[in-house]
Amino acid sequence: MNHDFLLKIKLRSHPRLLCVLRGAVEPLMAVLGFSEKDCRSIIRAVDEAVSNIIRHSYGGREDRPIEISCRSLRRRVAGKAGRGVEILLFDHGPAVDTTKLPRRPLDQLPCGGLGLHFIRDGMDKVEYKRIGKINRLRLVKYARTAKPVTNTEEIPS
Repeated sequence: MNHDFLLKIKLRSHPRLLCVLRGAVEPLMAVLGFSEKDCRSIIRAVDEAVSNIIRHSYGGREDRPIEISCRSLRRRVAGKAGRGVEILLFDHGPAVDTTKLPRRPLDQLPCGGLGLHFIRDGMDKVEYKRIGKINRLRLVKYARTAKPVTNTEEIPS
């Protein structure tokens, strides 16, 4: 991992630590210039993602490692600079079968199945990748621009 991360947190998969994570990530998003609404969406997405790691990847075990890293992104949109954040979550559970994670209408979600909806709805990019024996979930959120986004290029800042 690079030295350009603004925040790195390593924690155990204990649900009581979710409040610690929220307490660290929320002010960072405000410092990065996200609106209150976007801050809430980002925090909800990260909280749901870590909850899913605890519940599904680690089967509720409370002693497994989770790593979260955040860094600022810049991008060019039609010649203008924009800001964003990249949040990487790493766990050592079994590989995620993304074919079993389809988008479904809200009225067709099972009880307790809103987590993925909150993650996908709150973030601009959601990408799963297996790196060796490690799962990586990449979440990206861009600060809102006045014009629709087209022809973009991500640049880590």
